[in-house]
Amino acid sequence: MAPEGGQGFARQSFQRLLTEALRDLAATGYVSRGQIEEWLSRLRAAAERELGAEARIDAAMRAVMESAFRRLIDQGKIAEYVPGVSRYTVAMIKPQLRAELDRRILAAADLIKIHRREAIEKTLQRFAGWSTSIPPSGEGVIDKREVRAAVTKSLKQYDFERRRVAIDQGAKLIANVADIVARDGGAIAAEWHSHWRQPGYNYRPDHKERDGKIYAIRDSWAHREGLITKGAGFTDEMTAPAQEPFCRCFMRYITSPRRLPEDMLTRKGREWIGRGADRSVA
Repeated sequence: MAPEGGQGFARQSFQRLLTEALRDLAATGYVSRGQIEEWLSRLRAAAERELGAEARIDAAMRAVMESAFRRLIDQGKIAEYVPGVSRYTVAMIKPQLRAELDRRILAAADLIKIHRREAIEKTLQRFAGWSTSIPPSGEGVIDKREVRAAVTKSLKQYDFERRRVAIDQGAKLIANVADIVARDGGAIAAEWHSHWRQPGYNYRPDHKERDGKIYAIRDSWAHREGLITKGAGFTDEMTAPAQEPFCRCFMRYITSPRRLPEDMLTRKGREWIGRGADRSVA
């Protein structure tokens, strides 16, 4: 029996509607293209309702990202990444930081919308592939649970992908905001931190190798004045923290030559420290 119209039917959950579609097609088999298209139309509407309107994605991502931004900037968590940075420095560049926040919100929402569309399309493709394979007389023995699990796989995966994107974009927001604050605050180097010790974290081997190493910032005031060496290298010679997909590494920035290991100081740098000079904000 082909699906009937009606407002009540149109508001059914995706799972209930899918169950009815499986029952109908198991009984009748693949009869016509119109029969399948009708079910696909109704299943699409139900799936879109289930995953929520795209406009809600924008609002949800803005709420998540702005919460992270407030903790970072308004509540002072930025000091964990740029020790010693002054509130004045942060306040002066806040418009620039908010621009980065807006970029991250847009990027996160766009990626989640792509995952949403893909989840719906893959779900409908699986349903269409199964339904068109049934002979016209119907199939008496069908494991509906197995079919239902296969068809709904992408919809169930969507929530996981949505959370992964939010976490990834949040890490990128923190890394980029910290970099902006650090450079404006006179940072001269940065120490790489990896989560490779965290159980279950899928770290990159090269990021593990960077853990704890200090990299100089090219053309910083200390580098221009010949006070420091490049240490383990320059920060612009490698990927940045959180740049690669699902990377949660971060940098802790250094603003004074006094906070560098001895082997990163040139003779001029050691003399500079001996004179008691300091141009850092820390």
